[in-house]
Amino acid sequence: MSSKNKLLTMLILGSGAAASMALINKYIQISASGKNILEDSESLCYRWRFGNIHYQRTGNGKPLLLIHDLASSSSSYEWNSVVRPLSEHFTVYTIDLLGCGRSEKPNMTYTNYLYVQLICDFIKSVIGRRTSVITSGSSASLALMACSSNSNLFDSLFFINPDSLLSCSKVPGKSAKLYKFILDFPIIGTFIYHIACSRQNLQQLFMNEYYENPFSVKGSIVDAYYEAAHLGKSPKSLYASIACHYTKCNVINALKKIDNSIYIVGSQWISDMEERIEEYRKYNPAVESTMLTQGKQLPHLECPSQVMQAVHTYLY
Repeated sequence: MSSKNKLLTMLILGSGAAASMALINKYIQISASGKNILEDSESLCYRWRFGNIHYQRTGNGKPLLLIHDLASSSSSYEWNSVVRPLSEHFTVYTIDLLGCGRSEKPNMTYTNYLYVQLICDFIKSVIGRRTSVITSGSSASLALMACSSNSNLFDSLFFINPDSLLSCSKVPGKSAKLYKFILDFPIIGTFIYHIACSRQNLQQLFMNEYYENPFSVKGSIVDAYYEAAHLGKSPKSLYASIACHYTKCNVINALKKIDNSIYIVGSQWISDMEERIEEYRKYNPAVESTMLTQGKQLPHLECPSQVMQAVHTYLY
C-alpha cells in the first residue's frame, strides 16, 4: 500500500504541475497578443500550400521584396521604418515568413529548403516579375539558395548583416535532436519556449545584440516582437527548428554559382562583420559592401536613415 500511495501521490503532483503549466502557457499566449500591435487592415494573404502567408504591398515602381530575419519573434514589423521611403521608388512587398508574425505557424520542422520554396513561389505567384530582395540577418541564406535554384526570378540581392558562412553550414547534432524532441512536447516544450521568448529575454536581446545603443530600445518595439513570438498555432516549432539548425544550409556553392548583383551592408559594431564580408567575397569576388557606423544587428530599426543611404547607393 505504501508504494501504491507514493505512486498515486506522484501522479497527482505530476498532473497538478502539468495543469499549472498548461494554464500558464495559455495565459502567456493570450496576454502577449492582447495589444494587437501587428494587426493591419491592409494586410494581404497569399494562400500557400503549407499555410497562409500574410504580406503587404506599398508604392509603385520596380518590385522589392523585404525578408525579415529568421527568428520566432521576427515579422515584417522589422521593416516599418524603411517601407515608406522605399515605396517612393519601388513597389515594396513585406512578407511574414511561414512560422513568423501573422502568417500561419503549423507544427512541423522548418528547413532552409521550405523557405526557398516559399520565396520562389511568392515571387512567381504574387509579384510576377524579376524582383530585388533585401534580407536581414540569417534570411540571407534563404535568398541565396532561392536565387541559386531560380535566378530568373531575382534581380539584385541586398543583405543586411548576413550570418557567416560557417554559421550557415551548421547541421543538427545529437544534442540538438534531443532538445527538439523535448520542445515538441505539448506542455513542457511550450513552457520552455515561453521562458526563452519572454518579454524580459527579448528586451535583453535588443539591448545586448540587436541595438548598438541600449537606451534607444523602445518598449513598443519589444512588445511587437513579444506579440509576434506568441501568435499562431505552434510558434515554438520554428524556434525548435532554428535552435537545432534545421534551417541552416551550406550556401557556398550557391554563392559561387549566381551572377546576380550582391550587396552587403554590415555594422561595424558586430565584431566579425568585416571577416564575414571577406568570406563572401572569397567565393564571389563581385560582392560589393559598405560598413555602417551606427546601429547593430537591426540598423533598419535603430538608424533607418543610414540603411536608406546604402540602399540609395546600390539599388536606385
